[in-house]
Amino acid sequence: MDKILKVAIVQAAPIPLCIDQGIGQLCKYVADASGAGAELIAFGETFLGGYPIWLDEAPGAALWNHPGTKALHRILMDQAIVPGDARLAPLQKLVDERNICVSVGAHERVRSSLYNNQLLFRPEQTPLDHRKLVPTHGERLIWNRGDGSTLSVHQATWGHVGNLICWEHWMPLARAAMHNLHEDVHVACWPSVRETYAIASRHYAFEGGCHVLAAGTVMHRADLLNGLTMVGGDADAQALIEEIPDQQLQFGGSLIIAPDGSIVAEAKDDAMTLTAEINLAAGAEAKAALDTDGHYSRADVFELSVDTREKLGVRWDPHKSE
Repeated sequence: MDKILKVAIVQAAPIPLCIDQGIGQLCKYVADASGAGAELIAFGETFLGGYPIWLDEAPGAALWNHPGTKALHRILMDQAIVPGDARLAPLQKLVDERNICVSVGAHERVRSSLYNNQLLFRPEQTPLDHRKLVPTHGERLIWNRGDGSTLSVHQATWGHVGNLICWEHWMPLARAAMHNLHEDVHVACWPSVRETYAIASRHYAFEGGCHVLAAGTVMHRADLLNGLTMVGGDADAQALIEEIPDQQLQFGGSLIIAPDGSIVAEAKDDAMTLTAEINLAAGAEAKAALDTDGHYSRADVFELSVDTREKLGVRWDPHKSE
């Protein structure tokens, strides 16, 4: 029996740095996509706050004690969402009223650390966190590592949906853990969906027997400077950003992918909302040939253990010494 779900990827330019303004923009995009019938809406990596592209594009960004890098870090710390952030209430209200799910990336602050968190908003429940397990290369200058407590999926009325972020799609054991959670739809979050990222996303769909929304964003240097102005500006941060060539920096390329790895819908490099109707029954059919969590798992040979405990790093002993 067919089981049709309308999905959307909002491939748009974020408002870098200024998360307060970005939440308002996000809600507008969600309202528009859900108004067009989308039941699951995906945004790219760290859409709230924007991907820290200066780590890749500004030659001096990784220098020790660089004033521009420090200024941008301070701005992200000031702006970042926090667990239970009241600023996200308008988005949760939209999700509740329209009975939809929304996957969106954000800079999150926990204590004094920043995390790359892909939040899954779902009706009448708190958002489901997924904090990136391994920040990639220069990203370690900004983000802490997530732990196994945020490896999970949401049980929607139509099936299971989960997230992984960027190069987590090349972590074989992370993929195996997510396949064990029986995703019907997987959101693969990227800054841009480059050729190799598209390969990883299509591989995930085929390996997991699920639909994949590979969500990218678009961004120009002008967006970074505009976001900096919105948070009050900073001369050191501006000088670092102006080391970046004045051009497009993120190139979209979002894909909606079927469980056989074929492309259902594809975006180019400009801002747009990519939509498709997907048949969730195709996932069950795909597993007739390949079920990596079942008949292809060889449980008699291989065993995966996943530690889902939250790792806070500090434990306060409640017992007072005599």
